[in-house]
Amino acid sequence: MTQPDPASEMPTETEVAEEPTSGVQADDLGEVGEIGDVEFEDDLTRARRDLTELTTDLQRLQAEYLNYKRRVERDRELVRENATYAALTPIVEVLDNIDRAREHGPLDDGFKAVAEQLERVVSGLGLARFGAVGDPFDPTVHEALSHIGEDPEVSVTTCKVIAKAGYKIGNRVVRAAQVLVVDPVVQPVVQPGEEPVVTEE
Repeated sequence: MTQPDPASEMPTETEVAEEPTSGVQADDLGEVGEIGDVEFEDDLTRARRDLTELTTDLQRLQAEYLNYKRRVERDRELVRENATYAALTPIVEVLDNIDRAREHGPLDDGFKAVAEQLERVVSGLGLARFGAVGDPFDPTVHEALSHIGEDPEVSVTTCKVIAKAGYKIGNRVVRAAQVLVVDPVVQPVVQPGEEPVVTEE
């Protein structure tokens, strides 16, 4: 029996070259690496975009919360001021009666103590009195009951008599001061070439 020749069973160089290699080719490895880098960059870009959006949303929510908080505090303060205004407005008439009593002479000890205590309480609640003789007339805080002539000592319309004091709570006028006013003396206008007219007194 003839033995097979071992050399004949060895693959030739052509056969070796033609045999496919198992696994991924080098070119394929390069492509996979590039695809992986692209996907990683996409994930990073997406994460950065999401972070920017979340940061923007958080800043917007913080701003809305601060605005809401300020609005609530402002509304609460306004409610408090309105309640104080409503409670103190009727007391102004009582304070007027105290002023009238003082105009007629010193207050009795008992009534004086009550009057002073009431004035301290309303002052502590923010009720402030205003209006004095000599104040320039201001139509936003004064009510002119009458003009009582001219006064050479004033340069603007001035409060001469305080009929009723005015009251404020903060910048809010509870009641305007009721006053009698005087006007400055109006000097006659002398035209060029004319002599001033002198009136005899």
